[in-house]
Parts: sequence; structure tokens; C-alpha cells
Amino acid sequence: QVQLAESGGGLVQAGGSLRLSCAASGRTFSDYDMGWFRQAPGKEREFVGGFWSAGSTVYANSVKGRFTISKDYTKNTVYLQMNSLKLEDTAVYSCAAKSKGTLNYVYWGQGTQVTVSS
Repeated sequence: QVQLAESGGGLVQAGGSLRLSCAASGRTFSDYDMGWFRQAPGKEREFVGGFWSAGSTVYANSVKGRFTISKDYTKNTVYLQMNSLKLEDTAVYSCAAKSKGTLNYVYWGQGTQVTVSS
């Protein structure tokens, strides 16, 4: 099974950028469908974006045009580039993996905190 570890979170001013990393180990991430999620205090976890075996990458409407998911197969790492950050992007961001063709993400990283300040 795959293990996931996020990094790159931190404190950033509104309008700034951050790049989160999700390093996979144990298995290659290309064996899975991958997703980024976030959870703000007092709110449910929400899907941010992801890609799967069909090759397409999808994003939540709230981040479309600002966030971009990329992949580095040599490093077995998935990235989430976040630009034009807003206060409402403050959350714990987690990457997750699911077996291709299944519905539920079952492998999760520990999460990384992103705080956007005014």
C-alpha cells in the first residue's frame, strides 16, 4: 500500500502563493487515483482537486483557475500549486489516494496547515 506525506504548508498573506507537496512511498502514485482535500475549522472536509486513470484533472469551483495539480514521476510526488490565496483557503490540506476505479479515498497523509492572513 502507499504512504503519503504532505509538506509545504505555512502562513501566507492573501494574494500570495504556496506549493504543497505530497510524497508517496511504498507504491508509485501512478498506481492510484490521487486527490487533494482540505478541512477548515468547523467545516466538513472538501475536495479541492484530483486526477485519475482517465487522465483528466478536476478542480473544485472554489479553486479553479487559482490552484494547479502537477506530478513528478521521478520523485513520486504530487504537487498542489496555490496562487491568489484567499482568507477562505485557510485549512488543513491533505492528499489522498484510492485504487483506480473505486469510489473511496482510503490512503491519507497527515495533512499540512495553510493559513492565509489579511
